[in-house]
Order: sequence, then structure tokens, then C-alpha cells
Amino acid sequence: MVEIIKVENQRQRKEFVNFPLRLYKGNPYYAPGLYGDEMKVFTDKNVYHDTCDDVFFLARKDGKTVGRIQGIIQKQFNELHKESRVRFTRFHCIDDQEVATALFKAVEDWAKAQGMNKFCGPLGYSDLEREGLLISGFEELSTFEEEYNYPYYQKLVEGAGFEKEVDWVEFQLRAPKTPNPMIPKVAKRALELNHLHVVDPSTMSKREYISRYKDGVFDCIDECYAKLYGTVPFTEKMKKQLIDQFLMIVNKNYLVIVCDDNDKVQSFGLCFPSISKALQKSGGRLTPPALLRLMKAIKDPRIIDLGLVAVMPELQARGVNAVMIESMIKMLNSSNVEYCETNLNLEDNLAVQSMWKYLDAKNHKRRRSFIKTI
Repeated sequence: MVEIIKVENQRQRKEFVNFPLRLYKGNPYYAPGLYGDEMKVFTDKNVYHDTCDDVFFLARKDGKTVGRIQGIIQKQFNELHKESRVRFTRFHCIDDQEVATALFKAVEDWAKAQGMNKFCGPLGYSDLEREGLLISGFEELSTFEEEYNYPYYQKLVEGAGFEKEVDWVEFQLRAPKTPNPMIPKVAKRALELNHLHVVDPSTMSKREYISRYKDGVFDCIDECYAKLYGTVPFTEKMKKQLIDQFLMIVNKNYLVIVCDDNDKVQSFGLCFPSISKALQKSGGRLTPPALLRLMKAIKDPRIIDLGLVAVMPELQARGVNAVMIESMIKMLNSSNVEYCETNLNLEDNLAVQSMWKYLDAKNHKRRRSFIKTI
């Protein structure tokens, strides 16, 4: 018999965070989140509590924890889109349909009591949280920004009555074997014609660089991502939390910012040094050995993860994409970088995917968000 427990105390919170670390122990593809950040999700330090309601459940069977799930009512999204949706995220489970169904039912009952009529996910508080269920690419290293899961998860989700809503595709990018000589020419001409310039990060410290352009970057995200699946505008508190979470792993050499004559951000590309392998052994805890591995990965990465890329709509047909492509190629040709992971591209976002044809690109993963009426 499956017992569902609502997470309400510190011992249960630790068990919620620790369960996937046990489930994926020794798995070479799983990348844990930062342990401290996962524990903060439950507290008032989580700024998403200003715009979201959430709930956490554990499943136990035969005296052992066998699954977990989080439910989120993203009130900001629902008000913006005139919908009544609940999201699920942080879903992990043994290969047992009874356990999975019980977990989904717990979130469903909680959501229906609050008037929700659609159930979707995996989706987090915002588009910058881990999202999507991995449905292909199980023998590929997961990025730090996305969640890994075993192949049987799709069967469990569909067995609970969910069906596909959207898919994302992911690509592995390497420097082109034969460089296209037109890319740097188009990039240079686009900068000239549109009165733009690429900011030189070497003229300032990382903190100064981020502080000066962070508001412009977030404005660019809100403008360019507004119509994409599951997104919400960022509040000031959300911006600060995201910067605090990612500041440590940002290498300014992998943050490309394009500004106009007034120094207003018009386009940017943000890549992170991959820290997936650096965190595996410690389960996301920042132990002294983990910190050493982390600093090495940040300073001299072998893999970089594309976090975000955006070009203001009015410039998307004016050659500015070439600036981003040229910058990506330079990153891939720098030091010891072997390849870049794109993270999630919506399967119908052909504008972004068309950029990858100028690189040596391989579509190696696919993720899915599911939906059901409740």
C-alpha cells in the first residue's frame, strides 16, 4: 500500500531533497542541483512564494520513500493567460505505476480544491527552472540547468492520464568543420547598420559587468520570451534571486551582450561553464573538494551550457543573429572547450534552431511537457 505524506517539517524536507540523490546514486548522467538552493525552496527565502502557491508530497511503500512530487499554482501565469492551471515539478519515482498515480492524485486533489482545472508539467516556478520530462537522450550527460530522469518516467506520466502538450529539443554544438566566411562579414555589417556594439567584458569586473547590464538583459528576456510556453515576467525579487543563484558559476567571457549607442541591451547570449560532473560526487553539496572541482570547471570548462539567447524582435531579421553565431563559434574555438549544450529549444521555435545550422549540430535529446484536464 502506498502512503502519501505532505511535506511539513525539516526532516521531511531533507528526505524530499535526498530521495533523488539515492535514486540516481552512481548514475553517470544525472546532475544534481545545488543542495542549499533545493532546501531554500521550502522557506520564505524563495521569492516565488510571492506569486505562487505550492505543495510537496512524499510517497512511502514498505517503509521506504519511493517517490516525491511538487505542485505549483503559478498565479502570475494564470492571471496573465486567464487559465486555472497547476504545474507539477520535482517528480521522481521508482518504476511503480501505483506510486506515481498516487503522487499525481495528491497534487490533483490539492489543486482542484483551489479551483484548478488543468494539470501540466514538468514545469517549475518560471521558465528558468528545470522543466520538461526527458523522453530521449538517456545516455547523455544532463546539464546543470535541466533535470535527468530514467526512461520509465514517460510510461508513469502517461499512465496517470497525461498526454503531450509541447516538446523541446536539445542540441550538442561543436565548432563547424568548415567555417562559413560570411558569418563574420554579416555580423560586422549588422553591427554597423544597426548602430550596435558588442560590450568588451575585459574592461570591468564580473560583478560590475553583471550589475551594469542585468536590467537590460532581463528586459530583453521579458520581451523576447513573452509568448513562449510557460513563461512569466520577472519581478525584482525574482531577478535578484536568479542572479544570486547563478553569479558563482557565471564566467563573463561566456556572456555576450550587444548594445545600441545608448548602451541599451538589444541582444545577448549567456553560456555557463558546465558544472554537472563537478557536483555529482557530492550530491550538489558545496563541500571543499566539490568547491575545488567547481572552480576548476568554471575557470577552464570542457563543456559550456547555453543558458539563454535573445535578440530584440525588431532586430531579428537584421543580421544580429550572425553576431550571436560568431560569438558561439569563438567560444567553441577557445581554450579547451569541446562542445556546447543548447538546453531547451521549443520544437516549433525554428528561428532559434535555424542558428545551429552554421555549427556542427547534433539533436541528441528531447523533453516533453504533459497536460491533462482535472
